[in-house]
Amino acid sequence: MPNAYKGILYAVITAALWSVLAIVMKVSLSELTPADITWFRFLLAFIVLSVYYYLKKPQYLRILRRPPLILILATLCLAANYYGFIEGVNLTTPSIAQIFIQLGPVLLAVAGFTFFHEKASWRQISGLVLVMAGLLVFYREQLNLILSGRAILHTGILWIIIAAVTWAVYSVLLKILVMKYPPMQLNLVVFGLPVLLYLPFVNFSHFAGLHVIGWLIVIFMGLNTLFAYGLLSLAIHYAEANKISVILILNPILTFILMAVISYSGATWIKHEHYTFLTLAGALVVLAGAVLTVFKKNKPAKRAV
Repeated sequence: MPNAYKGILYAVITAALWSVLAIVMKVSLSELTPADITWFRFLLAFIVLSVYYYLKKPQYLRILRRPPLILILATLCLAANYYGFIEGVNLTTPSIAQIFIQLGPVLLAVAGFTFFHEKASWRQISGLVLVMAGLLVFYREQLNLILSGRAILHTGILWIIIAAVTWAVYSVLLKILVMKYPPMQLNLVVFGLPVLLYLPFVNFSHFAGLHVIGWLIVIFMGLNTLFAYGLLSLAIHYAEANKISVILILNPILTFILMAVISYSGATWIKHEHYTFLTLAGALVVLAGAVLTVFKKNKPAKRAV
């Protein structure tokens, strides 16, 4: 498989993993604080990854002794992203959080064209415009709710915007780092440093009171962190930043589909979401735009004379 398509595949899996995350977070916040969840996600991901490399490639652990300054900056950005997003989910809803977090992939796409000089055809630019237009239609009802919402919604939105901006900065720095370091080796620092940063804010009594389902949920979030950001690192290594950003923008659509299924099933453990014909039409426009942006038209091979 060509490297570009590997990057696309990794980005698609990342989007799928993230699509479940906002829903699971909202459920877990009934028993844990945003700091509790953020710390545990990083802790579990770091333990699994460090044990793997201790057994398979112990030389990779050397990066923990003296990590590059740019990697520390990237890690601080991701730590801020994690907390900002879950605080935003806590103060708003999974749907609203997924609306505004898309600022991150959009900024990454702009960075790809601006800083990394990634080439973009008119076909790709048109696709990106379609994605933005489709998202605007898709979120019409949710945006109306936000504009007429309470002050707590606006505070939550501010947290999500902070999360989006710091994620974009993290991704740009990671794009630079993967040119020199193996992507998964970088995650040793990316996962490990936030464990120390968030430790003073963790309330361990909350974990002691978790039931079996609660533990399964936090373990899932930790493994989600490990695999999603591991695959994102590989995606950034193999594919162009603007392509990855468009694929990741599809992630909220997957979230809304899951929420629609949950609502249709009559589940009572989370607030239901409702969609109109315009919402579905917007989703189709986003998908069409993503196809135009991600897949280049193959040039015909030159005939031998």
